Amino acid sequence: MLPRSMVACVLLLLLTGPARPATEVVQGSQFPAFLYTVAKTYNPLAWLHGADRFSSDAAVFVHDKGGERRLVPDFAASADPSVSFDGQKVLFAGKLHTQDSWKIWEVDLVGGRPRQVTPTVDDSIRPFYLPDDRVVYARKNGERYVIEVADLTHTRSVPLTYIPSSALPTDVLHDGRILFESAYPLGTEGNPEIYAVYSDGSGIESYRCDHGPSRYSARQSSSGDIVFETAHGLARFTSARAQQASLSSPAGEYAEGLTEIAPGDWLVAWRHDAKQPFHLMRWSQGSPRLQPVLEQKDLNVVQPAMLAERLVPNRHPSGLHDWPNANLLCLNAYTSKYQFVPGSIHSVRLYTRDAEGSTRLLGIAPVERDGSFFVQVPGDQPLQIELLDASGKTLKREAGFFWMRRGEQRGCVGCHAGPETAPENAIPMILLKSTNPADLTGARVQSAGGQ
Repeated sequence: MLPRSMVACVLLLLLTGPARPATEVVQGSQFPAFLYTVAKTYNPLAWLHGADRFSSDAAVFVHDKGGERRLVPDFAASADPSVSFDGQKVLFAGKLHTQDSWKIWEVDLVGGRPRQVTPTVDDSIRPFYLPDDRVVYARKNGERYVIEVADLTHTRSVPLTYIPSSALPTDVLHDGRILFESAYPLGTEGNPEIYAVYSDGSGIESYRCDHGPSRYSARQSSSGDIVFETAHGLARFTSARAQQASLSSPAGEYAEGLTEIAPGDWLVAWRHDAKQPFHLMRWSQGSPRLQPVLEQKDLNVVQPAMLAERLVPNRHPSGLHDWPNANLLCLNAYTSKYQFVPGSIHSVRLYTRDAEGSTRLLGIAPVERDGSFFVQVPGDQPLQIELLDASGKTLKREAGFFWMRRGEQRGCVGCHAGPETAPENAIPMILLKSTNPADLTGARVQSAGGQ
């Protein structure tokens, strides 16, 4: 028997109008107000290949003390609800007419007509609010999704990702960075992995370097932990550990948009297996059981978003300069999860990919005995590093790509060192030799010779 304190109800979600209760599990009028998305078909990882996650019948609903209702009843389709910091507005991806592309819209919860945020003809999905009246979302560019930031008047938009594969934002962290998912290795067609980047596109990094088989749909909890889905259930990143920690969550499949009702108390989209649709469930962290909240036969109920005020993330000034290129200082290439014989790293090669997808050599630069190198690289392009020994033999080459923003200056502790690694308190030898970076912008090299 279910306890009286369990606040949950199973609701019938009619896509043509307000939902009506189907079967009452437990009477519960005090359940917090939230948004959710309903759709016949839902593939949470379709974005990896530039495809739609939702069928054309997707609709965002509001659950509050007034019952169940569509957020935007005049729209042919809606999804991806995101609540403003003051809890008064909602961003969503929507199609006013069935033949339209997905665009980002904003609507007041107290009434008023939705306002279009993104005027482009390309599909734009998964929006989130940023401080200072800005939004982040993913825009479809050809066969991939590119993350962009724009102000709410859309007088200016800036791409943040510069890789030959899709990327999708999943949250905005307390420190102001954007949490997003893309493939690992970054820039390839691999499994989904979690990354972070500043809202000017600088400082791209893997959130952790242990790289599990599949990690996606990451959200930050009130404690600061990053909670996400894996192929084996829920897991988290904590500040005290360099690797993921499993959460003792009930078995089954979880979908994007898990949200915290209260510390340690989650609203999640869950299904037992791929033969069933997703339902909304309540889960208290550490509990072996899920409590049903919303369920609809043959329809997926996903993307819960609490209708509540929340803290505004930190603002941070951009450190980008008005330069065409960027500077990268590596303090010690030997600081890595890979084992290199001391003194074996002699030089570094840098590659990019052109518009046709071919690899192009940008240049080669020396690496000092302490593993340091200082290079100038092209901004806003996919980049790939290769470490060489004295004979020109490859010691290690990145499997994927990263990027640096135009005008970015970045110092790295090492190569694939992990964000938790602190640098040695010493001046790198490359700067004792020269404070001018080696030119790896490709100005002197035209081709990678088929590499």
